Amino acid sequence: MSDRRGRRGGDGGDRAPDFDNPDEDDPDMGDLFDELAELEDTVDSEDEREQVRETMRVAREAQETPVFGRVVFGFDRSDAAEALLGSLLFGIPMFVEGGTHEVGLFIADRPLYFLATNVLTLVLAAGILYVADFQDVRVYNPIFGIIPRKFVGVLTIPLVTALVVMTVWGRVDWAEPWLAVCQVSVALVPMSIGAALGDLLPG
Repeated sequence: MSDRRGRRGGDGGDRAPDFDNPDEDDPDMGDLFDELAELEDTVDSEDEREQVRETMRVAREAQETPVFGRVVFGFDRSDAAEALLGSLLFGIPMFVEGGTHEVGLFIADRPLYFLATNVLTLVLAAGILYVADFQDVRVYNPIFGIIPRKFVGVLTIPLVTALVVMTVWGRVDWAEPWLAVCQVSVALVPMSIGAALGDLLPG
């Protein structure tokens, strides 16, 4: 009782919620997922945890919000397909133009620039997923308990795509492996952006 009274007005009387006050926080799907995540941590058996996860899955599918502002987590086959499409849309121009080769040659002689290029890729992907707030992205069941699956997915798919397509199309020569790696790294910058956006924008 004391906790409930503490949420009322200072005179102890009931106060009706102000539905017209835009500053008053209303619970949303994000709050629901927070509560379910806390529940998953407190249950004792694996069957109960599986029930909580199933509830989270159903809640995610039942969202009736627009494309933006949804709660997303995990990385499944549909996410992988969307990331592949996005990485190809951003990557094909990089494959067919000579600029990728030229920039690869440039950073091949400058290891610090090669490192900066890869750091940029990581920062851009993480920024789109977790900072730009396109969607409410939640880290769920991370790899080894710390690595977000979605982050790994939107980096791995464009990386593999770049390796395969650039090799098949003769855009890299693995007789010079260091140069080939640098050229793939250059292509990976926009491809990781495309993969992250492709994963998030369809919701």
